[in-house]
Amino acid sequence: MFGIHINNIKDINNKVAAHNMMDDPIKILVVDDEEGILDVTEGYFQRKGYEVYTASNGVEALEVLKRIKIGCVFTDINMPMMDGLELAENIRLMENTLPVVVMTGYPSLENSIQTLKNGVVDYLIKPVNLEQMELTLKRILRERELFIENLILKEEVERQERLKKLNNELVERVEEVNTLNRIMEDFSDTDSSYGIFNKVVDLGVEELNADKVFFHIYSDEDKSLVLVASADRGNGNEDVNAVFGRDISKLSNDFILDVLSTDHNPCLISNAGKSGRLDAVVKSLMVVPLKIRDKIFGVASAFSFDKKVLFNEKDIYYMSFITQKAASAIENIALYENIYDNLFSTLYAFVAALEVRDLYTRKHSTRVAKYAHMIAKEMKCSDEELDIISFAGSLHDIGKIGIRDDILLKPGRLTDEEYEKIKEHPTIGADIISKLGLWDRETEIIRHHHERFDGKGYPDGLKEFQIPKLARILCVADSFDAMASDRSYRKKMEKEKVMNIIRENSGTQFDPEAVEAFLKVMDTEFPDDF
Repeated sequence: MFGIHINNIKDINNKVAAHNMMDDPIKILVVDDEEGILDVTEGYFQRKGYEVYTASNGVEALEVLKRIKIGCVFTDINMPMMDGLELAENIRLMENTLPVVVMTGYPSLENSIQTLKNGVVDYLIKPVNLEQMELTLKRILRERELFIENLILKEEVERQERLKKLNNELVERVEEVNTLNRIMEDFSDTDSSYGIFNKVVDLGVEELNADKVFFHIYSDEDKSLVLVASADRGNGNEDVNAVFGRDISKLSNDFILDVLSTDHNPCLISNAGKSGRLDAVVKSLMVVPLKIRDKIFGVASAFSFDKKVLFNEKDIYYMSFITQKAASAIENIALYENIYDNLFSTLYAFVAALEVRDLYTRKHSTRVAKYAHMIAKEMKCSDEELDIISFAGSLHDIGKIGIRDDILLKPGRLTDEEYEKIKEHPTIGADIISKLGLWDRETEIIRHHHERFDGKGYPDGLKEFQIPKLARILCVADSFDAMASDRSYRKKMEKEKVMNIIRENSGTQFDPEAVEAFLKVMDTEFPDDF
């Protein structure tokens, strides 16, 4: 009925509250150039509990409206300075929810139409019955209150819709951040290049819902691809290949090389059915180069054979993010492996320098590492443990570099003081390795390879299973080679004698399990001549 629009929800609530007569009397404004009408109307409505304001023309009425929050305006049409219709128009521009009722003694069709255009809500014919005027006021205020309440509800519905939209956007952003975090965490746990390649294709299947994902190494020199990893959802790709009439990897190669020949940027074909370059069974695909220092190192490609799964811009964003993180991980691993190799070469150089000092122990570390590896393998140690013991065996005597030549190379029996110095070499070796911060378990093995199973060893007097398992194995291998090799103070022992000594000291100096494994491989693996 009012034909208005609300912009400020607080103003609406304030207006509704102002209409509650129990809290605040309703304020009305009566505008007429006849003083008698003003007096009669003011007296009547004041007795009814309303707060009444009067004005003799439109100009005065606007001044009142600037000062007072009026609930309803009754105005004559014909007045000096500003008539009722012009006043109604000004009120509509000032406050489009304020109801205006026109009173006139000369009604006409033209005036009726004009009042409707100016937002007037009712039309009363003079002389106006005051009771009718009050009924009109109550009806208008009730309708206005209902109208405003509807506007409030509408505004609330719109607000809820906006909140729902914002919430959906927030959920999408959170899911996106979680996806990116998962990708970063996955690559942070990968410690080999081939592990990274496999991670790329696995994430492509998992995050993009792709049917098939490939990763190729790319050679820019001869424009060739080498497939190093692939993954699929396991949903009948054999049937897909049958439809192709050729291996899907061939399609992948052809399309990737086609893309790279014209552009080095990611390529997305969301709806492959519109492309004549692909077999009909491919519904969607993407190709994303993996660049290291602006050169293409490899290419990830993803295929969908389901028309319900068409890749979009978000999918290619995810795949680009995957390849970026893969590129960083590959660079980090290359750097790490280079540092690792350099450190390892340096440590071996120390061992080589040590063996040059002592001709009798030359190649001792290499042999101990080999023997320890064989014993550990017989004891069903893991691949990781086999790598660790090979490393530790090769460097187990590196601490002897800190022992003086007159003690290390002494041809006769050591004094007690000299022997105590020799006993420092496991601690010195462990300290050297620990400073690098790379090999914690290896450091532990080097430190404890002279501990005894009965607790009488050094440097810490550990016993039985307090001693790390690989250190117990290394102890057997080291003791065997020490007895079976020429030393500065004696010749090597016979093989059978060495075996008997180790067998007799099982459970005292040596771990029985390690001794048992040593004896099993002795005849089949260890050399007969020393």
